Amino acid sequence: MTPKVAIVHDWLVSMRGGERVLESLCRLYPTAHIYTLRYDRDGVTPELAARDVRASFIDGLVRRLPLGRTDFRAALPLFPLAVESFRLDAYDLVVSSSHAVAKGALAPAAAVHVSYVHSPMRYIWEGEGWYGTRAPGGWLGRLAFGAIAHYLRMWDVTSTMRVDAMVANSRYTQQRIRRCYGREAPVIEPPVDMQRFARLPEPPPAREDATYLCVSALVPYKRVELAVRAFAGRKARLVVVGDGAERDRLAALAGPNVELRGRVDDAELDRLYAESCAVIHPALDDFGIVSVEALASGRPVIAFAGGGALDVVRDGVTGALFDQATPEALGAALDRLQRMTFEPARLRAEARRFDRGEFERRFGAFVDSCVEARRREARDARPAPAALNGSPATDPAWPHPRER
Repeated sequence: MTPKVAIVHDWLVSMRGGERVLESLCRLYPTAHIYTLRYDRDGVTPELAARDVRASFIDGLVRRLPLGRTDFRAALPLFPLAVESFRLDAYDLVVSSSHAVAKGALAPAAAVHVSYVHSPMRYIWEGEGWYGTRAPGGWLGRLAFGAIAHYLRMWDVTSTMRVDAMVANSRYTQQRIRRCYGREAPVIEPPVDMQRFARLPEPPPAREDATYLCVSALVPYKRVELAVRAFAGRKARLVVVGDGAERDRLAALAGPNVELRGRVDDAELDRLYAESCAVIHPALDDFGIVSVEALASGRPVIAFAGGGALDVVRDGVTGALFDQATPEALGAALDRLQRMTFEPARLRAEARRFDRGEFERRFGAFVDSCVEARRREARDARPAPAALNGSPATDPAWPHPRER
């Protein structure tokens, strides 16, 4: 019998790395229903928009209040209640795609719940200090945020105990899962559509006046400011794709050679990749799927030497690393890159291990092994059949008929 599958995704309002994983999950489980806190059909690909998506009460709340595409995060204290409100009783398999609360969904006892973890919730773990100091309402707002973060950490750890198995998207995330939850998780890197990027032309040379690309959410931990400041006074041009709370501040910092493009569709992003000679990734990120997209398109990467980037970028082989989060260190890496030579075919070959077909094969096999393990447990837990006279057939103390 084909199992009935539910996929739980934190929120579905734009296309980033997590949503590319969701696309692959939908290919693995084509009849699955998608559950999410917030849904914006206009912000996702036709492939996802065509699916059966069921949003939480957060979605209706946001539509009635003056909150924008991303401001719904102000409802953060309600997220655990929202994800636990999904009715998943009818499902045999629950797959969560989680960087916030999706892994806390209440799967039925008989179901298997496998969670693909992009990141433990950054707001309440490593990022609490930054977000807390910027909470509105002065000292009272900071105090309230601290209390909310404490509650969410307790819920986060407790709810994770309900998950049967966890998968990490990088070694960095694997370590954070171990530290935050005390759980082990194998690493299966997120997918990239190699065929899409293989169609792009060879990159232009990395001259002084070349164009560089940065694709990122404009939020503090992505550290796009480092790239904007590093390009001050240079002949080279930087194009930044993405949107978020930092956009206005970054626009004020940007010089005439820095362009903030906002959100773009895949066709426009491919055109920007084609115009660029390299991609810049300044974040201490959990994985950084843009770095893989860059390699798949034959472009080297300038990346911070930490986090998930170390699973992708090798200094002098697939790009240039910088180990201090300063514009000066990024600028020095940019200068080094301009003196290096990269073979696009080799960069594309390095990216092949992240192809979405490989991700779907590995993740599907892992889930199947979890389902089979549950079946074995159920078989082993079944009581042995009783003897005809009502005696326990497996009790070694019960006399054999020949011995009576």
